Amino acid sequence: MDANVDVDVLVVGAGPVGLTAAGELRRRGVSCRIVDRLPARLPYAKAVGIQPRTLELWDRMGLVRAALDASVPMRGQLVYVDGVQGERIDLALPPEVPYGFAALPQYETERILEEFLARFGTLIERSAELVSFVQDAGGVSSVLRTATGEEEVRSHYLVGCDGAHSAVRKGLGLSFEGGAFAEEYMLADVEIGWDLPAGYAVRSMHLDGDGKVDDLLVCVPLPGEGRYRVSMQAPPELSAGSGADPADGVAHGLGDGSRSPGLADVQAVLDRLSPRPVTASTLRWSSVFRISHRLVDRYGEGRVFVAGDAAHIHPPTGAQGMNTGIQDAWNLAWKLALAVDGADHPALLPSYDAERRPVGEEVVGRTVRHAAQGVRADAEDPATLMLREAQLLVAYPGSPVVLRPDADPGRAGAAGPGAGERAPDCGGLVGEIAAYPQRLYDLLRERDHVLLLYGDEGDGLPALTDGLPAAGRLTAYAVLSEGGTARSGAAPPVFRDAGGEFARLYGVRGPTAFVVRPDGYLGARLEPPTREGLGAYLAGVFRD
Repeated sequence: MDANVDVDVLVVGAGPVGLTAAGELRRRGVSCRIVDRLPARLPYAKAVGIQPRTLELWDRMGLVRAALDASVPMRGQLVYVDGVQGERIDLALPPEVPYGFAALPQYETERILEEFLARFGTLIERSAELVSFVQDAGGVSSVLRTATGEEEVRSHYLVGCDGAHSAVRKGLGLSFEGGAFAEEYMLADVEIGWDLPAGYAVRSMHLDGDGKVDDLLVCVPLPGEGRYRVSMQAPPELSAGSGADPADGVAHGLGDGSRSPGLADVQAVLDRLSPRPVTASTLRWSSVFRISHRLVDRYGEGRVFVAGDAAHIHPPTGAQGMNTGIQDAWNLAWKLALAVDGADHPALLPSYDAERRPVGEEVVGRTVRHAAQGVRADAEDPATLMLREAQLLVAYPGSPVVLRPDADPGRAGAAGPGAGERAPDCGGLVGEIAAYPQRLYDLLRERDHVLLLYGDEGDGLPALTDGLPAAGRLTAYAVLSEGGTARSGAAPPVFRDAGGEFARLYGVRGPTAFVVRPDGYLGARLEPPTREGLGAYLAGVFRD
């Protein structure tokens, strides 16, 4: 790797995705610069939905409390068709899921992430635009245009989180295939004084003679009394035309402000579609919004990667876009941190594309279906539908850096998560010092790889891990069954599964080892635990 670099990673784009990537890199001690062409944070409630899975990742980073304090709960959605109340969707999740759905304006999300990043001495460099870049075997040379002229930056890696018209994507020559919706939409941040239940979004539709939606109103609650982010179809006089960037032909995102809707435009739609007679007030901002659905052919090449809207764009249905991008950034950041340290297996960075591109493909397809037919477009039972909307069913079963088939062919159809699946939270873990039960996610917070050994005795981990390559990068815990025992002073720390919740949620049938990756997915499930199995997983992630 080239030693003559200015910074380990250059992140282009300081929205939620870029800030997540930079924050996680800096938390891991990786030097990073983050640049954005905008002179200031935009005061728009553009993306507002925060999924439970994103909150879990922010918990892992140690910033979830700030997000919870600034958010309001999203409890469900009320659906109206031709003025008649139809389905009421409650965003109900299993009790072991630690976080629910939340609403938070995008500018607040960016503020929280920016303040987290500043803890590590890193600030956004604004009015700085990527002009070009070239990469070679040792690093990436990028040219930035700033207020004082052009600057060349040499980095080990370059990450493009620069949106639908990404300069990084164009510079890599990635294809961005897809299509666009014919309709244009209005977005506005207003106050609506109706008596509908707090915490519920409203989706009100009018159907034409063929049963197709020809008029639509969606209202999502925001922090503040009676405050909503509303979206609705734009009338012809507010049309922004194709709105495509001439450099890439992609029409997606907010308009240029030349035809912003006013309160009268919002009120006209409310008069047609609101389930209650109501008056809108306090217009904070508004815009016309264009929607495309596209996906790159690959998420990176060599030392350059794309994430978020630079890699996938789609309808904002179900608040999937920003959350998917944040999870892209997290997946990439922990792998880049190992690569910068020279500790990564050669398959680790390529696994970013292998793991995240199928997720992007699924999200694009699902949001397009839901935009046209509603959230019930997929024939799933309500519980599964909610888990999918919460992004808790994302998994990496075919990943090249996940140890499968779980070292046990008999696991087919067995209970509990397998390798590549999300590690669920659980409660009732009682340690030897703290007098109160803890949750599993308390043990995972601000950790990297975590090894959990479940069984009847708490002193088996040293024999399992001593001398293994990269074992020093693991934090290890023993989880004892309800009737298990541990010798005094046994290492590592021991926690008793006092209520049997761990055993139930993880589907254990005997002594089992779980390796939880930094992003909260199981890298390996070993039944029974063996040095050979653990070594095989570590050897596939870490360089010898």
